[in-house]
Amino acid sequence: MAVIRGYREEDRPAVRRIACNTAFMGKPAEIFFDDREVLADILTGYFTDCEPESCFVAEQERSVVGYLIGAKDARRIPGISARKLLPATILKALYRGTLFKKKNIAFLAHFFRSFLKGEFKQQTVFEEYPATMHINLDARFRGMGIGTQLFRAYDTYLEHARIAGVHLATLSPAAGRFFEKNGFKLLYKSRRTYFNYRISGQVQWCFLYGQKLKG
Repeated sequence: MAVIRGYREEDRPAVRRIACNTAFMGKPAEIFFDDREVLADILTGYFTDCEPESCFVAEQERSVVGYLIGAKDARRIPGISARKLLPATILKALYRGTLFKKKNIAFLAHFFRSFLKGEFKQQTVFEEYPATMHINLDARFRGMGIGTQLFRAYDTYLEHARIAGVHLATLSPAAGRFFEKNGFKLLYKSRRTYFNYRISGQVQWCFLYGQKLKG
């Protein structure tokens, strides 16, 4: 059984590596994006740099094999990220030439098109489910109950903080079934098209799940 513990600063490289290894619905980021350093900033930066106390890792054989990064109030993320993280990430992307790589241009163009279609508008869930989270495991350690251990540690943390509920989003139906097994319920789903150029012929959905807590 894995050891679940609070996040430490020295866990940052492992968390970023796992995030990029699982960024495309459990598969590596290189399928759609070419710059792990910048993508890791986007995926994990707020959580590890601004709210590390809400993050947990799973350790096995003295190595980090999974993580759960979270926030007690998701409403704070956009403002804090815009002030503290976004300027540095943009400068890094410009310096590294990230925005001029063919693969990244294609992804950003499709992502922006989805935005213009209104695909990112969602129902307000923050009153009932203010907290949020992202969970990922090294592929070699899935199916071993580690994800459930991480959920339990985070739920206990949120309950002690008297948080009413937690929500999360996923593009993966398989991940959705895993969340349902761990007490989450589907709140709603909305169509996404920005990965259609990579998974042609499939209808892609974003599933939003929520779980009420005892806090």
